[in-house]
Order: sequence, then C-alpha cells, then structure tokens
Amino acid sequence: MKLRKLIPMTALIFSGAVFSSGELYAQKKKKETRQAKTEKVNYGSPSEVKANEGAFKIVPLNYGYDAVSSYIDQETMFIHFSKHYVGYLNNLNKAVEGKAQANQSIEQVLKTLDMNNATLRNNAGGYYNHNLYFGVISPKGGGMPTGTLATAINNEFGSFENFKKLFAEAGGKRFGSGWAWLVVNNGKLQIGSTANQDNPLMPGLEISGTPILGMDVWEHAYYLKYQNKRGDYIQNFFNVIDWNKVAELYNKAK
Repeated sequence: MKLRKLIPMTALIFSGAVFSSGELYAQKKKKETRQAKTEKVNYGSPSEVKANEGAFKIVPLNYGYDAVSSYIDQETMFIHFSKHYVGYLNNLNKAVEGKAQANQSIEQVLKTLDMNNATLRNNAGGYYNHNLYFGVISPKGGGMPTGTLATAINNEFGSFENFKKLFAEAGGKRFGSGWAWLVVNNGKLQIGSTANQDNPLMPGLEISGTPILGMDVWEHAYYLKYQNKRGDYIQNFFNVIDWNKVAELYNKAK
C-alpha cells in the first residue's frame, strides 16, 4: 500500500490552502510594511538640525519636511537636508578652516576655486547647490513665472513649455549624478547641466553664469519615491518651483 506523502513540518494548512514557513514570513513582512506606511514618522523640525561650528552656516528650510510630500516625500527631504546637506557644510568648514576662503562668501570661494582641490570643489559646490535647491522649493510652488522673468523665458526659449522641455532634458540626460541649471550669463538666460556638485560659478565648466534655478538629479534627491524613474521626479519638480523666488534671483543677476 502506498503511503500518502507527508506535508513537511514547515508547512501549515489554513482553509484548505498550504502555506510554507517562507510564504508565511513573506505575508507577515507585507503586513508590517503596510502598517509602517500608514504610521506617520516624526522626523522633527528642520530648525532642530545643527551643524558643526565654522565659517559657513546652515541656511534653514522655511517649510517642513512634509510640505511637498505629494512630489518629494518627507523621508527624502529629511535625509537630503539633515544628512547630505549638513555633511557638505561640515566638510566645507573643515576644508576652509584657517584659510583665506573662511573670510569669503561662498560665491567668491566658487569663482576663485582651484578645480584640482577636490575636497573644496565637492563640498563648497554641495553647500551652495543645496542652498539654491531648497530655496527655490515651496509648498505654494508650481504654475508659471510672470513679469520680466516670463518675458525673458519666452524670448530666449520660445515659450514656457519649451523651456520646461529643455530644462527636463538637461536633468534627464545628465549621466550619473549632477545638476540641471537655469543661469543668467551676460544678461541672457541659458540652460545646462554639470556633474557631481559642480555649478556654473566654477571656472572652466561647460556652462557659466549665475544660477537662478537648480535641480538636483543625484539619486539621493528622488530614489526613495521614484526609484529609477528620474523623469517622473523631474516632471514633478516643476510643481514645487517657487517662481517668485526664481524671479527675485533673476532680477539680481541680470
């Protein structure tokens, strides 16, 4: 007589279905993940973030980490500001301690930079770039520019929609980590991109000028929400741009 094959001890029967211990573990993890997503994590306030003492200081966010969570999630904003940005700031202050750059503005540091000084290049760039990035984001952002900035964009790029296309391409086609920029160069608007933490104030790069809009396309800026879909992040970035702030920077730079 044939014996019925026994179900291993690592399997259980529920409602006529057989679940292995591995399957039960997977189901448990899915349930925990669903529960975690429904729980609101308290990341605190950006005003609580501290940096080491030094020549350069934190430029605080004027909104909470969750202020633009429909487009850039709260966890990303928390990590981006309190970890990445503060890390660049602390390393910048170490790099300039006791040196002439400690008495300069960050713009002066960048314009007179020795591009072979990788530590200063990366961290001064990271500090400046993130100040601009966080500064042009707003929970009341989106829409279209107005006034002289709108006129300049239409004159230079044909239309606002064409500007968006070109700016998105600058960020999307940047291989690896980097930034997309809208700059004022000799009174004219230009779009371009730079690698890593470089920016158009630095000497000898493919784009020069005074940045008035910067979009971070490092993975740390979008990966938790968008994974490999950088294009989706870029399109949603237009929903958080504070065009009043960009216009203010434009009027100073032109």
